[in-house]
Amino acid sequence: MKSPLLTSRRKATGALALVTVGLLAALTGCASAASTGGSTSATAFKPVTQSASSEITVWADSTRLPAVQAYQKSHPNVKMNIVTYDGSADGSTYLQTKVQLFDRTGKGWPDLVFASPTDVTWASQPTSKGAVPFAAPLDSGKLVPQATLDNFAKGSLSACQFNGNTYCLRNDIAQVVLWYNKTLMDQWGYTVPTTWEQYEALGQKVATEHPGYLVGAVGDTNSQESYFWSSQCPAQQLQKDGSLQVNLQAKDCTRMASLLDTLISAKSVSTQGFFTQGFDGSKVLMANGPSWYGQYLFNSAFKTPAGQIAAANPLTWAGESTAATGNVGGGVWMVSSHSKNLKAATAVATWLTTSDANLTNAPTYPAYSPGAKSWLANPANKDYFATDISGPFQKAADEVWTGWSNTKFSDATAWSSVVLPGLTAGKSLTDLLPAWQTAIVNEAKSVGYTVTTK
Repeated sequence: MKSPLLTSRRKATGALALVTVGLLAALTGCASAASTGGSTSATAFKPVTQSASSEITVWADSTRLPAVQAYQKSHPNVKMNIVTYDGSADGSTYLQTKVQLFDRTGKGWPDLVFASPTDVTWASQPTSKGAVPFAAPLDSGKLVPQATLDNFAKGSLSACQFNGNTYCLRNDIAQVVLWYNKTLMDQWGYTVPTTWEQYEALGQKVATEHPGYLVGAVGDTNSQESYFWSSQCPAQQLQKDGSLQVNLQAKDCTRMASLLDTLISAKSVSTQGFFTQGFDGSKVLMANGPSWYGQYLFNSAFKTPAGQIAAANPLTWAGESTAATGNVGGGVWMVSSHSKNLKAATAVATWLTTSDANLTNAPTYPAYSPGAKSWLANPANKDYFATDISGPFQKAADEVWTGWSNTKFSDATAWSSVVLPGLTAGKSLTDLLPAWQTAIVNEAKSVGYTVTTK
C-alpha cells in the first residue's frame, strides 16, 4: 500500500523497505479540513470558453495511473493526454511549483490532477496576484451534483471544502480501526477492548503475562494520526476566522500522552515504528491504525498468516458515547478552473471516485460510500481476515474527527523532528508535548497562519 498510500513521510530500510517504498509512493496527505477564509466563492467562478472537443490532460501518480488508463480504454471517444508525476508524495511541491509557472505563462495547466489534500489548501486560493485559484469549485454550476457529494463518507470531503465550496473529490480514506490478532486473543482468553481505558488495562496485562508482545507502536511518522487524532487532540484545528489552534495541553491531548506513556513504560507499546528495520510483526497483538494496515502491514510486511488478523471498531473514552478516529492517508482529484473542457474533466474525476467499475478493485478503501460497499464485497479485500471487516471499516469511515485540520504544512514534520528523537532519548510523551507544540506553532507561523494556543 505497491501500497496505495502516500501520506507517510517515513523512510524505512531493510526487510520492510520494499513494502514501505510502495506505501510512500501511494499514500497521500492525511488531514481533514474545517472551512477557512480567503477562497473565491463559487458564485464568482467564471469558466474559460468551453470546447467539448478539447483534449483533457490528466496528471496521476503511478498507483492511480491504471485507473485513468482504464477510463480511457472504456471511453475511447474522450481525447486524453495522461501524464505520470509524483502525486505530491512525501510532501512534494512539484504540482504547486508548476501551477505557479503556468499562472505566469498563462498556459500549461492540466485539466485534472491526483494530489494530496494539503494541495487543496493552496489550490483553492490564488497562487499569485492576479491569478485565479487552480481548483474549480465542483459545486459551482453543478459540475458534480449535490446528491453525489452527499454520498461520500461523513467528513471525508472536509479537506476539499473552503468557504462553503467543494474543490476536490476524495479518492480514498484511511480511517483508523483497532487491529488485533484474533488467534492470540482467543488463545490467551482476552476480550477485545471497546474503550481506551480497557485498551490501557489490557496493554498492562499483556506486559505482565506475555512480555515482548505489543498492543501498539508510536515510532512511525504518522503514529500521531492514529493516536492523538483519534483522541480529538487540537494539534492543528482551523478556526472560522482562519486562525489555527494548537493546544497540546488540552485534556484530549494529555489523556492520550498519559495512556501511551503508561504502556511505553510497561513495554507493551513500542517507541519504534512498525516500519523500522527488523521489527518483529509476530509479536504484535494489537495495533490502533489505518484501514490499510490489514493488507499492507500485517499481510505484506509482517507476513502474518491468513485467518488471524481482525478489525474492531474505533475505541471510545469512558463517559463518551460517540467514537472519534483518525485518518492516515487518502488522496484527492482536483479539476482545473482553467480547463476548456470542464465537463469531460469532471466526468473522469467522478468516474474515478464513484464508479463501481473502478472502486471494486481499488487498492485502498474508497471515500465514496456506495463504492466502499462494492469494495468490501470483493473477496480480495476481505478473505485474508479472521472476521468480517465491513462493520468496523464502515463505522470508522463516518467517525473520522474533522478537527484535525488540513493545513498548508505536513503534520509529520514536527512529530518526526521533535517527538520521535525525544522518545528515542527516553523522554515521555507528556514531557514532549510543549516542544511538539512549539514546533507546530513555528511551522504554522512560517506559512502565514495566525496561531492561538488556548
